[in-house]
Amino acid sequence: MNIIQIVSDTFRRDHLGCYGNDWIHTENLDALAKESVVFDRAYIASFPTIPHRTDLFTGKYTFIRAGWQPLPRGEVVLAQALKESGYTTMLIVDTYHMIRDAHYFDRGFDGWWWIRGQEHDRYMTNPTSDSVERQSAFGSEYLRNVSLRRYESDYFVAQTMNAATKWLEMNYDKHEKFFLHIDTFDPHEPWDPPDWYVDMYDPGWEGGDVMGGAYIREYPTSFTSFQRLASNLTPEELKHLRALYAGEVTLVDRWVGRLLEKIEDMGLFENTAVIFTTDHGSYQGEHGYLGKRPHLYEEVAHIPLMMRMPDSERIEPRRCEAFVQPPDIMPTILDLAKAKIPEPVEGKSFLPVIRGEAERKREIVVSTAALVPREGAHTNTLTMTVTSKEWALLAVRSDVSGTDELGRKIEPELYHLKTDPTQTKNLYQEKHEVAERLHSKMIKFLESIGASEEILKLWRRLPE
Repeated sequence: MNIIQIVSDTFRRDHLGCYGNDWIHTENLDALAKESVVFDRAYIASFPTIPHRTDLFTGKYTFIRAGWQPLPRGEVVLAQALKESGYTTMLIVDTYHMIRDAHYFDRGFDGWWWIRGQEHDRYMTNPTSDSVERQSAFGSEYLRNVSLRRYESDYFVAQTMNAATKWLEMNYDKHEKFFLHIDTFDPHEPWDPPDWYVDMYDPGWEGGDVMGGAYIREYPTSFTSFQRLASNLTPEELKHLRALYAGEVTLVDRWVGRLLEKIEDMGLFENTAVIFTTDHGSYQGEHGYLGKRPHLYEEVAHIPLMMRMPDSERIEPRRCEAFVQPPDIMPTILDLAKAKIPEPVEGKSFLPVIRGEAERKREIVVSTAALVPREGAHTNTLTMTVTSKEWALLAVRSDVSGTDELGRKIEPELYHLKTDPTQTKNLYQEKHEVAERLHSKMIKFLESIGASEEILKLWRRLPE
């Protein structure tokens, strides 16, 4: 069996038609979903980009061990385990964080191609004629990197999917079995798809570049520092920001669709599993935020995950209600490949669930940024999210107090997801006993995966 895994960074679950969206064009991924096992309760574990990839490649919960750090060298990772089982392994990536600063995410792969130029990649040096305001919004390095872009095929996701297509053309029938991991940074910021994609969702916009439509960070220029808050944009700018992101989503869908078409043309669906997922979502004004935040509401923590099984497996496409997380994907892939799962792996294969051989009995999932202290000080992670089928608790570290940048008191939050899916009514005071139960399960889970007492002591107590 061949395995193709596609990770599309910062892809919001609720922007896909197969997850209920009715205004954004995602026809290709929706078509894939109709042929897949679609997971309705997939949640992130470690946040954001690099911790998530570490979860994905090691099958462990990175947040209790590390933050934004290189892939651990002393562990057997996914590509290595597959290679030992006779797989040819290939990495195609434009997510430059995985390659820069010796992060080692190419480890175990027989080959890897890096599409250059995303975000702060030190790639191009030629000056551009962009205005100071545009350089402030997008970053001068990024603008240099895309200065030769002329056609849609020059955009990063297009280059990445084209590279994957070319690799398949050269390799699809040359190996007994292969694993192809494709990692594209889109639709991560900056949201700058071709104009025609933006015009699908906000035709007639004449407001220029939106501060916050790019890196939504504090700009080190003479301009007023731009905080990542929705209140800093006008309603028209916020609408346009959402159109930019929606355009990025559709751009990704179009080019993933071309790859899927090539897979079909080659007859690979007969013996190839295809996985599509992301690392987290992004706020587009919800809860007062722009971009990603470690304050993990549904928009960021609840992610898409679909797996199209090989036709030869005769698995009926369906929706799956089981809780799954990125650390589960690694052992699932190894299970599919009939490869040895290295010890210790904390994730659990969900292949028996896909095949209808077992039910998943996981009651909660925990999603958080790194919990490990930084340089002898407390970690800067203030909240941790624990989600059950009905509830979401945003627990607060016991030594934290005060207000956030929106002037709101930093306190635990509890939401009833069935009646309040957008998480607008905090029921922590009214349903304190529910919060206590979820918190207790959260602590037991952290203990079960080996969280240190140094971490646990910061989270053992909930405010009254």
